[in-house]
Amino acid sequence: MPGYALLSGSFVTADYLVFALMLLVSAAVGVYYAWTDRDQRSSGNFLIGGRRMTALPVSLSLTASFMSAITVLSNPAEVYRYGASIGFYIIAFAMAVLVTSEVFMPVFYRLTITSTYEYLELRFNRATRLMGTLLFIVQTILYTGIVIYAPALALNQVTGMDLWGAVISTGVVCTFYCTMGGLKAVVWTDVFQLGVMLGGFLSVIIRSVVLQGGVFPIISDTQQGGRLNIWDFDINPLRRHTFWTITIGGTFIWVSIYGINQAQVQRYNSCKSLIHAKLSLYTNLLGLWSILLCSVFAGMCLYSVYKKCDPWTAGLVSAPDQLMPYLVMDILGDYPGLPGLFVAAAYSGSLSTVSSSINALAAVTVEDLIKPCTNMSEKHLSWTSKGLSLLYGALCIGMAALASLMGGILQAAVSIFGVTGGPLLGLFTLGILCPFANSKGAVSGLLSGLVVSLWVGITAQIYPPSPEMSRPLSLTTEGCNLTTVDSLNWTSTTLPPQPSSITTVHGRPLLAESWYSLSYLYFSPIGTVISISVGLMAGGGIESKCSVIRTGKLDLTKDRENNFGNTNPDFYDVELEFAKTSMNSLS
Repeated sequence: MPGYALLSGSFVTADYLVFALMLLVSAAVGVYYAWTDRDQRSSGNFLIGGRRMTALPVSLSLTASFMSAITVLSNPAEVYRYGASIGFYIIAFAMAVLVTSEVFMPVFYRLTITSTYEYLELRFNRATRLMGTLLFIVQTILYTGIVIYAPALALNQVTGMDLWGAVISTGVVCTFYCTMGGLKAVVWTDVFQLGVMLGGFLSVIIRSVVLQGGVFPIISDTQQGGRLNIWDFDINPLRRHTFWTITIGGTFIWVSIYGINQAQVQRYNSCKSLIHAKLSLYTNLLGLWSILLCSVFAGMCLYSVYKKCDPWTAGLVSAPDQLMPYLVMDILGDYPGLPGLFVAAAYSGSLSTVSSSINALAAVTVEDLIKPCTNMSEKHLSWTSKGLSLLYGALCIGMAALASLMGGILQAAVSIFGVTGGPLLGLFTLGILCPFANSKGAVSGLLSGLVVSLWVGITAQIYPPSPEMSRPLSLTTEGCNLTTVDSLNWTSTTLPPQPSSITTVHGRPLLAESWYSLSYLYFSPIGTVISISVGLMAGGGIESKCSVIRTGKLDLTKDRENNFGNTNPDFYDVELEFAKTSMNSLS
């Protein structure tokens, strides 16, 4: 019976072979595209696939890019501890895809830009472009290192898989196929890795269903355990997860990822037509829903199996992100190769995210920092792009090593990555939807939004919300039969233990009971709203701009630098050959 004893099993040869096969296939894709595209040595071909990609592979790559190992390990643990309310992300995903396809994608695609931040110079000025680029580079390197290290640590402590062997092998393989094959290799390995991720989830789900006697007993167990009480419409913004925090906050977060993040924009800009680009985005929605539903049901399986003996409370694992690997070794340990498949699924999540990040980092560095300052040929730019992929891959592995020294700061670093997306979303929204905004307002808005978002995000880590706001569900060890709990390792990995309900308010600032306890999902909306509001006011005041529109005297073609910033090409009545001419002049 699972869940009643310490695990003594570890990886066997078949598991290592499955994991190695995943790495080998990923590397082989890089070699293939390096060979087939050997005569096409332009930076555009390397970074955006020559704009010849079709909808299906791009849609699967869009799905895989931000479905990292953190998703594979943390979503089920979230359902296990807090319930299945994260299923409302289905609505957030749909809203994010709709907004991206109708607001952001048409602008970026028609401009034929490689770097998202090229738009900021066309719309505002070079300083705004550089600020956006540097912010993206810093947050992406930080996040990517964590994506490599965090799952490696969780899997190491449960499966016994060598920690640094896994970190370095995944980092090196990922860097190899990014450097060799460019965006085409990244997209097609994402397709393969998404399949591996789904296979890993299904192996756990199918085995759990067999063990528990069917799907309905699992649903019944989770219902009785309170995990399906998801219809919480409390509007209190301090509550960690409700219908409103997930749908509103989640929409802002995912619009910042799909609408303006370089890794995603680079993918749909690689499509051969705007129709293919939009189709890839809407098809990707099915992939997002599939991964989300699999992770939610895996969390339900996790609870059903351990409803009477919680491994975390009992000390069998030291952090919630180890619960899924523990379940895998518990129920699949007798089937050589299947634990390896799940670990391959977790690392496929890491590889897809890291490869997307490396390719995106190379793209913004070439387009935003190198091209405007040099007159390099396309051949040299292509080689420079490959060299940068190699450099950023090494930096991400180095960041993983640094993450190993950060301990409990890991979760804070992930949160910091999240809060930077809000101000950037506000900046791009200001440019696209507010034709009267200027560069002064754009810079002021970005800095203001970033300061407030970081302030709220960091203080929320220092003064975590009370259990009354996060509301973890009950767990029990009544069914456990353990005699070795005292000798266990309680070292934390990615997620710190749940704060005790005994925590006092003494020594905590007054804001710690209100502003600092705001749901983490609202960090992004706050950054976006402040960035737009300050941007409009600093650019000359909202009221004066609106009065100009009401009187019909706004002329975007006159005095645009002095009064309104650069004209937004998306607001012209007729489509001009703006993209080709502007890109030629920039290059």
